[in-house]
Amino acid sequence: MDAGGPSGALPESGFADLDRLKEIEDRRSAALKEVLDELLEEAFAVCREAGRRVLNMRHFDVQLIGGMVLHEGKIAEMKTGEGKTLVGTCRCIERSERRGVHVVTVNDYLAKRDSEWMGKLYGFLD
Repeated sequence: MDAGGPSGALPESGFADLDRLKEIEDRRSAALKEVLDELLEEAFAVCREAGRRVLNMRHFDVQLIGGMVLHEGKIAEMKTGEGKTLVGTCRCIERSERRGVHVVTVNDYLAKRDSEWMGKLYGFLD
C-alpha cells in the first residue's frame, strides 16, 4: 500500500480527510460540552448529596464554584484547608465521556490518603 509516494507524505485528499475528521471531532466536542453544561447543576447536586451520604461531608458553595471552574477547563487556586480534595469530586460529570479524570497531588502520602478517602465517593458515583 502506498502512503502517498516515495516521501510518505499524504496526498492532498488525505489532508482534506484530516480536516473533515477534525471538523467532526470539534462538532462532537461542542455538542458534548453543551450537554454537560446543561447537566451541570443536577450532576453537582448528585455529587454534593453523595458526598454527604458516603463521606458525611457536604460540599460548600465555594467548593461547588471551584468545581465549576475546573469544569470550564480553568485552574482553581485554593489555600490549605479550603477543600481542594472535595472540589475534585465535582469532576465526576466529566467521566460521562468515559475518558476518566486525572487527580494530581504533590506527594505519595496525599495520593494514598486522597485515593482511600475520596475513592469511596468516586466508587459510589461510578
